[in-house]
Amino acid sequence: MSADQPRTNPIGVFDSGIGGLTVVHALTKRLPNENIVYFGDTARVPYGPKSPQVIREYTAQDTAFLTGNNVKFIVVACNTVSSVALDIVTKHSHVPVVGMIAPAAVAAVAASRNKRIGIIGTAATIASGAYEHAVHRADPSALLLAKACPLFVPLVEEGMLEHHATELIAREYLFPLKGHKIDTLILGCTHYPLLRKAIEKVFDDSITLIDTGEAAAVEVERMLEERDLKNPSTMRGNIQFFVSDETPKFAEIGERFLGQTLGKVRTVRLAD
Repeated sequence: MSADQPRTNPIGVFDSGIGGLTVVHALTKRLPNENIVYFGDTARVPYGPKSPQVIREYTAQDTAFLTGNNVKFIVVACNTVSSVALDIVTKHSHVPVVGMIAPAAVAAVAASRNKRIGIIGTAATIASGAYEHAVHRADPSALLLAKACPLFVPLVEEGMLEHHATELIAREYLFPLKGHKIDTLILGCTHYPLLRKAIEKVFDDSITLIDTGEAAAVEVERMLEERDLKNPSTMRGNIQFFVSDETPKFAEIGERFLGQTLGKVRTVRLAD
């Protein structure tokens, strides 16, 4: 093994489906020289409505796939898994792990002026209370208001980012949070950054949006530097894409999320 390995080994990123590609996008912007292995469990998406026990079983399998690809770091690019199964990833891997919740909570507390913070996400993420705990760890005086927004995911995957129906649904979901005078909103699902314009419109641009992928990328960079694991290469990193089921629209939707062409996507079957 060369002196630069494992620094040249890839960062592993997994999600229940396609949304984690927004996290990959954030990582490539901040860490363009890092190699990345992405796994989307598209055969079993969504994780949000499933029981915590099932989510934890799937998470163990997802983690095993990434560790089998010699990753040096794991990013859990799924707010649902980060909410209910982050300990499973840590238990089943021997590398540093970052989820979506703690970095976003710290970023939200730092950004908020009036300490009134909103969180939107899937039903499982909101029900877990994980963001409340993380925000209160960062600042016990902060008030966190939560709202599940399950229709946002299908709207994004249908490409209805600026559709009139999307604006109406955004207002229906978010108006109560606006009434509580929040000044910071955590986008607690990797799909939601694509709805930034519709969300900002509800708040008349008077809101700071916290993208969980961007917050996680900042933390990943910090931890790589701290552990001397940054890739020393000056070449742009390589991204490998794996899914458990290559659905017909995966490439089309994935390119919208990633902001570039995906290239080859390989289908793998996870072992139980």
